[in-house]
Amino acid sequence: MPLMSRAEIVAHPLYPAIERQIAQHLIGIHMRTPRMSRLKASHRKWLMTQSVFALALRRTPDDPLSGLTATRFVETVMRLGAASRNTATGYLAELVAYKFLRDVPDVPDKRVRVLEPTELSLNGLRSWFNGHLACLDRLDGGNREMTSLAEERIFLIAQPIGADIMVGDPMWREPPDSIGHFLWSDLGGIILHDLIARLDNVDRAAENVSCGPVTLVELSETYQVSTTNLKRMFKKAETEELLCWEQPRRRGDLLLTNRFLEDYFNWQSAKFAAIDQSYHQALASLGINAENAAAA
Repeated sequence: MPLMSRAEIVAHPLYPAIERQIAQHLIGIHMRTPRMSRLKASHRKWLMTQSVFALALRRTPDDPLSGLTATRFVETVMRLGAASRNTATGYLAELVAYKFLRDVPDVPDKRVRVLEPTELSLNGLRSWFNGHLACLDRLDGGNREMTSLAEERIFLIAQPIGADIMVGDPMWREPPDSIGHFLWSDLGGIILHDLIARLDNVDRAAENVSCGPVTLVELSETYQVSTTNLKRMFKKAETEELLCWEQPRRRGDLLLTNRFLEDYFNWQSAKFAAIDQSYHQALASLGINAENAAAA
């Protein structure tokens, strides 16, 4: 199918439905493998995670010292302005400790430590990628997900391409302030997914959209987020009149404002467009015709 632009994606009548779909998919990954939440605990860590995988998956057999090293990773993070040198180094060590990364065996130069993803993290990110392809398919009737499942090299080629697009895009790298105080907080992204997953039949012209009854205690217990952290996230959004509860003391249905939702939808559309572009470029590099893949 033809490449979908960001504008086409965000304006599609089914866009709120696929946002709910991907939110449910990502919550599912979180629930099945809670350790995976470390890869995207905050937007800063998610930017670093994408960079980690992009470096690792670009390793080539003819250059055994290529791929993911601490030096290359720190240079990438510093260039993006995603974190400090110490934060980047600490995060890499964290991924090794959590067994998301491991040493590449038989590296000829013992002074260089080359790392690669473990099956656990690779399968998690592959599921993330294919889940987004399924959503794009729903928008235009394509067959991206099935094509990717049938040809595993698509993901391996597409991930570095999509990562470069996303981390290089100011819109994706710097979320709007309205949603940023969630995304820059630990596990704030999964809290936003939870709110979006509760939406049904979104009227994008409405001033407010209901998530149904939401309590901070429930969110804290479900996602193991401290209530103090949750109160800080929601308090800022309430103060800026981006969301509110129907009743005092955060009781009743939670209402999200149109501005809050549209800022989130527009920000997310950058990710969907990047993934679609990376998928099509991967097909081209493998010599797979997109139209034939869609018809398969």
